[in-house]
Amino acid sequence: VQLQASGGGLVQAGGSLRLACRASERTFRQYTVGWFRQAPGKEREFVARISRNGGSSYHADSVKGRFTISRDNAENTVYLQMNSLKPEDTAVYYCAADGSGVLTTRPERYDYWGQGTLVTVSS
Repeated sequence: VQLQASGGGLVQAGGSLRLACRASERTFRQYTVGWFRQAPGKEREFVARISRNGGSSYHADSVKGRFTISRDNAENTVYLQMNSLKPEDTAVYYCAADGSGVLTTRPERYDYWGQGTLVTVSS
């Protein structure tokens, strides 16, 4: 499955952005989808993930209460609503899909990755 991430940009601290991850196939609904991010000089880190039907989601402690992952399987799209953005949220954000059915935060378990979208939060 091919993934296309979009929605990144430059925003001031305290602002909001909504990222979207669109898939090329209707089988997208069979995949757990995760969002990860990678800041310059740092390792890729887990942000959030959502189950196949959207009934289960999990967010990293660093974004809990500020970010919300959701999905619309009719539109083959997973969203990441990001509110109260902080400069430390600056990173390239990637969406990824895992077909195993296991709900995981480990990036190595995800089979398909989008190209990434840059989020820059200014102070």
